[in-house]
Amino acid sequence: MATLVCFHAHPDDEAIATGGSMARAVEEGHRVVLVVATNGDHGEVPDDLAPGETLADRRRAETAKSAEVLGIHRVAWLDYADSGMTGWEQNDHEHSFHQAPLDEAAERLAAILRDEQADILTTYDWHGGYGHPDHIKVHHVGHRAAELAGTPKVFESTMNRDAFARMMAEAPIEGVDFDPDGPSDDGNPFGSTEAEITLEVDVTPWVVRKRASIACHASQVSDSSFFMAMDETMFAMAFGTEWFIEKGAPAGMRSGWLFE
Repeated sequence: MATLVCFHAHPDDEAIATGGSMARAVEEGHRVVLVVATNGDHGEVPDDLAPGETLADRRRAETAKSAEVLGIHRVAWLDYADSGMTGWEQNDHEHSFHQAPLDEAAERLAAILRDEQADILTTYDWHGGYGHPDHIKVHHVGHRAAELAGTPKVFESTMNRDAFARMMAEAPIEGVDFDPDGPSDDGNPFGSTEAEITLEVDVTPWVVRKRASIACHASQVSDSSFFMAMDETMFAMAFGTEWFIEKGAPAGMRSGWLFE
């Protein structure tokens, strides 16, 4: 059996982007490790924080629940501050992930990769899916850490812009205004095209667990959110496949699995 390390920017990203693949890998007997770069302290602040409880505290607890649902064996935190969205003043905070020196952050991740003797690392595509500064940093830090640790296989988690555009055109979700081809946080369109993606992974048998793991992040994902507003059939259509760009793989999207 092998070890898969999934590197994500914030609490809840793991469930949305790679939750199905993580659950599948666990069920197949592989070791699965989640590494979260930031504490997510610039997310939505819920009304029910207990006295003395911070948003970061709540999001760590939610991540622990999500990890339990998915069967993740270890959750590690790089302990950087959330950088906020593009142009926010938090981008310049001295402890933000966005401001972290590349090799310093990469070495924190590389230490985990070495400790786990990781066979596969997932990071993000070149603009982090939708241009969030922390997601873009995950892309750069992930690739550099794999170089430092000698991790043999690196996959960039992404979203299939073409598939989402087809879905929104054929079955629009009431109350959800989302244009995959429109500008996202950094001005670029959402995700990647099918011409850029090299691997699509069918996670339909694990999509119920994926949705349950997303729901664990209740402070950020309400019942009326994009993810929870879908019925089970629509959710499976939208999130029953996970997409990746494998570093060094030939062009062309194929159906397969991370461990092939």
